[in-house]
Amino acid sequence: MNIYLVGFMGSGKSTVGKILAERLGMQFIDVDEEIEKQEGMKIKDIFKEKGEKYFRELERKKLEEITQKDNLVVSTGGGLGANFENMEKMKKTGKVIWLDVSLDTVFKRCGKDENRPLLNMPYEKLEKLFNERKDVYKLSDIHINVENKTPQQIAEEIIENLRRN
Repeated sequence: MNIYLVGFMGSGKSTVGKILAERLGMQFIDVDEEIEKQEGMKIKDIFKEKGEKYFRELERKKLEEITQKDNLVVSTGGGLGANFENMEKMKKTGKVIWLDVSLDTVFKRCGKDENRPLLNMPYEKLEKLFNERKDVYKLSDIHINVENKTPQQIAEEIIENLRRN
């Protein structure tokens, strides 16, 4: 069984994922990092040079690869977990955990991080995307509100939820 962490950028998927993997004795995989290694460029450059559609296809293929493996804690990109088909694939091969964060917290954590292409869009457009993605994130097996919690507290809450489910 795999554990898939989904949520908007800045929700803590990578940070919490590393802690969770260590605590559970599982291997950690960050989908964005894997794609950057494979393509030899940063996500923002893939977006700029090849477009979002190309990037989403890379994500889909990477997820396909990952779902063939077992015993992984997977940090998904914010958009990967917001796709219905991807969500179904993840639910079939593990537990999907939504790290729920407010848009205000996203801005506090990410600010004007130039490696996050979506932060360059107008606020209203970003807010619309945030709300659309939540509709898919809600299908997760476990929902964790991450506001005002440390990564360690979030990892502990996930472990407690996994034991109960």
